[in-house]
Amino acid sequence: MRTFKNIMIALGALISLPAWAQSEGGLLMEADVKKSITKDLSIGFGADLRTRNNFKTMDRWSVGINADYKLTDWLKVDAGYKLLNTNFREDINLKSSGAYNSLRPSYWGIKHRFYASLTGSYKFANIIKLSLRERWQYTYRPEKTVQRWDYDDEEWEDKVRGGLAKNQLRSRFQIEYAPKKALFTPYANIELYNSWGLDKVRYNIGTDIRLDKHHSLGVFYRYQNVHDDDDDTPNMHYLGVGYKFKF
Repeated sequence: MRTFKNIMIALGALISLPAWAQSEGGLLMEADVKKSITKDLSIGFGADLRTRNNFKTMDRWSVGINADYKLTDWLKVDAGYKLLNTNFREDINLKSSGAYNSLRPSYWGIKHRFYASLTGSYKFANIIKLSLRERWQYTYRPEKTVQRWDYDDEEWEDKVRGGLAKNQLRSRFQIEYAPKKALFTPYANIELYNSWGLDKVRYNIGTDIRLDKHHSLGVFYRYQNVHDDDDDTPNMHYLGVGYKFKF
């Protein structure tokens, strides 16, 4: 019930999206390889690369492995692991007077992510497919020592960023036009991130392009709207391209 309510709220937000003045643009590039083990079981490997700052700054790259199993014609379960190398944004700390206190430059750091999903789908007239995916993910950022500039002492000092773990529930509702063996498979979806409250919402629209039995390309646009007051990441506009190989 809570998931349905959040989806309705987010769909309403899509109709009246806020001003995008304080947002950035970025590029997403993805590649996935999938191997069928049995009729119902598949394993896969994926990698992606992401930019920010209006396409000028590398933001993240990741690699991962996953497996999915078809429980019934309409229900699928999957699980996986991702290693993420993230370019954390710089952080400026101010005094109560507004003067600079310290500056931590941007730096690269590792994250580990584990996830498991359950996806239910239904197809109308063999061409319109609706699906709802519920995904739990656990992300852990290990402790790391970074450099910080102290404006009072006018010198660099070591700053230990403690390890941080986060659990999130991701709820995605998708509609797609998916006739069998079609060249184009257009889709649109909305995904909500929750961890004791709504963290962010992703809106995606795009299409998969079938090249042959094994190869396909994908292009999409994504708008990411941040709702968490503790997250200083700006809202993002992404242009995405992807490649998939199945065998």
